Amino acid sequence: MKDKAFVLDVAARLGCDERRAETLIFAVFQELRDRLTAAEAADAMAQLPLSLKMLWASFDYSGRTVRRVHEYQFLEEVRRMAALKDQVEAEKAVLSVFGVLQEALGGLDGLHGEAGHIFSQLPSDLKTLWVRAARQEPA
Repeated sequence: MKDKAFVLDVAARLGCDERRAETLIFAVFQELRDRLTAAEAADAMAQLPLSLKMLWASFDYSGRTVRRVHEYQFLEEVRRMAALKDQVEAEKAVLSVFGVLQEALGGLDGLHGEAGHIFSQLPSDLKTLWVRAARQEPA
């Protein structure tokens, strides 16, 4: 999947413009990456197109530890970073970005390939969101 296609797919799913989609992708990527081990985050990033790699790696640093956050905190951080109105909007953004990311990683059901590796590192409440994202229909 190309950079532009990823952003356009997220924008279409959320009914927003490309600039807003990039902001939402950035927020979700930051929270997801920090929830994964450094090795798994690097594996996921390696499969992304160049500009998405830059969004994924922004503000990463060597020696970081895994942030053990659950769904509520995850959504709250995305809401705060992306200046969303509430957690309902944050959940829509997360589901959209998760769904497009799963497609980009070749795991359309969210459970196989690199998408499955990410799934395996999530707590059960975030696993539920991850699987829900795989079931959503693209716009």
